Amino acid sequence: MDNGIAVVTGAASGIGASVARALGKLGVTVAAVDSDADTLRRTTEKLTADGLHAVGYAADVADRAEVEAMAEAVERDLGPVDHLVNCAGILRLGRVLDLTRDDWAASLAVNTTGVFNTSQALVRRMVPRSRGAVVTVVSNAATTPRMDMAAYAASKAAAAAFTKCLGLEVAGYGIRCNMVAPGSTDTPMLRSMWTGETGPQTTIDGRPEAYRLGIPLRRLARPDDIAEAVLFLLSERAAHITMHTLTVDGGATLGT
Repeated sequence: MDNGIAVVTGAASGIGASVARALGKLGVTVAAVDSDADTLRRTTEKLTADGLHAVGYAADVADRAEVEAMAEAVERDLGPVDHLVNCAGILRLGRVLDLTRDDWAASLAVNTTGVFNTSQALVRRMVPRSRGAVVTVVSNAATTPRMDMAAYAASKAAAAAFTKCLGLEVAGYGIRCNMVAPGSTDTPMLRSMWTGETGPQTTIDGRPEAYRLGIPLRRLARPDDIAEAVLFLLSERAAHITMHTLTVDGGATLGT
């Protein structure tokens, strides 16, 4: 992966920032994309201060025009994109009967349509070159029901199905498309779900009243754990893997 070029969405913080750093350490030039321009700037400044090659591009993945402009700018500034990592995502909690239309629409706009927009814009550019790899970060909630998470789970399930279909359609060009499905990972998104100091331990132990198992490995995932799985699927070590979902959840969904 040395000297390659990767676009990472949601790169300002959390899993996206860890993926950007991990790629940079391998010598990859990272186009870091996020809608939060201020946090993105600080993140890319840290990466470059550490000797990594990262350039920030502020863009909302839900906005097709912004994504297309970003893709054009990245290839103009940095060169042909070899890797795309779809990390951008939002979480809107709520029971189905109480969920607002805005929360539902926003979840699909970022978590699903955002994956469509970035994948279409960048894979179109990969096809003539007959090379490239895509990893979409979904969630173990895409296949396991979670109370209060219907919008998030549905949007991630749709993103996973889309990525598999994309992988089938572009396999003939040598382009691979895979998914990483994290479980509970120590990020700002997970922390936003906690209401007190017992949040981490409750997540590890599980909540029987919500039909939620705990984590058999007895710890939360670190963003770096997810980044390592992403790097594997992007790399030539996974040269014969496509349309696959790699679950990284410490056993929380018992291997399903």
